[in-house]
Amino acid sequence: MTRHPGPRAPRRTASPVLLFLAALLALLPALSVLTAPGARAADGDPTVSLSKKEAGKGGEITVSGSGWRAEALLMLLICGQSTPERGVVGGTNSCANADGRAVTTDKKGAFSKKLPVTEPPKPCPCVVHVATVTGEQALADAVFTVAGHPTADLPEQTGDGKLAVLATTRLEGDSSLLTWFGAPPARRLVFTVGNLGSAPVKDPVFEIGTAHGVYAPQWEERQWRGTVAPGAKAQIKLPVELSAGAHGDYQVSLRYGQKVLAEQPWGVGRPWGVTLFWVLLCLVVPAAVFRIGMAVVDKVRPRPAGSHRTRTPATRRRPKRRGRTGAGADRDVTTTPGATNEATINAATTTDATTDATTAVLPWFTPDSAPSENRPRPTTKGQA
Repeated sequence: MTRHPGPRAPRRTASPVLLFLAALLALLPALSVLTAPGARAADGDPTVSLSKKEAGKGGEITVSGSGWRAEALLMLLICGQSTPERGVVGGTNSCANADGRAVTTDKKGAFSKKLPVTEPPKPCPCVVHVATVTGEQALADAVFTVAGHPTADLPEQTGDGKLAVLATTRLEGDSSLLTWFGAPPARRLVFTVGNLGSAPVKDPVFEIGTAHGVYAPQWEERQWRGTVAPGAKAQIKLPVELSAGAHGDYQVSLRYGQKVLAEQPWGVGRPWGVTLFWVLLCLVVPAAVFRIGMAVVDKVRPRPAGSHRTRTPATRRRPKRRGRTGAGADRDVTTTPGATNEATINAATTTDATTDATTAVLPWFTPDSAPSENRPRPTTKGQA
């Protein structure tokens, strides 16, 4: 018998609602990870926690942090006149810089470091200020109370005034001749600000930061004397100065409050005068030492025999007399082949001495004009 296939049953398709529910269940683990407490640290937001919220001078606390850049160098400071909301009012001048500590984060961006408790130069409220030293700037503050330290209210804010840079910043000024020999380079940072708020800003305090290479900016406060009315603008010039002998590429930053308003590059030339000075020093000093050494050697070296004797004035040499034959003629001293050198020298010396004794005359007389007893005396007038 042949079996004929019957009609096929209709295929059931999945409902769109079921597919949506399945996808939602698959995404639940990922959503739970995103809403976990550690998500903020994973995003890279730096956090700081303290082992104690209050301690007296001479104590010690442990500062821990997470969410920082991996293997970043951080500076830990206790600062007065500060809050996490307003930051460190007055910059690092309000911090105990001499008793700060440095720490390097691990590969996960976490750290833990003990910090001694000292009194900052400004009154509390105080914070533990943590900031990066190199690379991209990042900072965080944690509330801390120094027991026994004075407390004062924070300085009043300037109101609802809000400053913003309206034009491109520039650096004015030229380097002097002293800068070529290592003097600190100096410029003026010129920029135009406008008050976008509803209240005037009086005597604003800016911060000028200078950074070289990968290092974080070193901030210094600069106060401008004047008032910027609401809706008005003003041109501001602030001095910028680097350290002595500085050269290379620098980055000048302008900050007002906690906001960086502008950045300006600055290329500083090398102080070639210092290089020229060291080159000349390396040439002149060895030459002077060599001259002094040669003079000392010339003074202390031994002299050859007879070079220090006093030389006698030279005597007039008489021409050599030719030998004559006869009884009274001088004869040349000759030596036989068997005679010694000493005998020859003695004979020559004796002959010269005898000749000098015989022919020596006064220098102002000649043999023909010398006075003689046999010559008649001249007669004078009136004598016979």
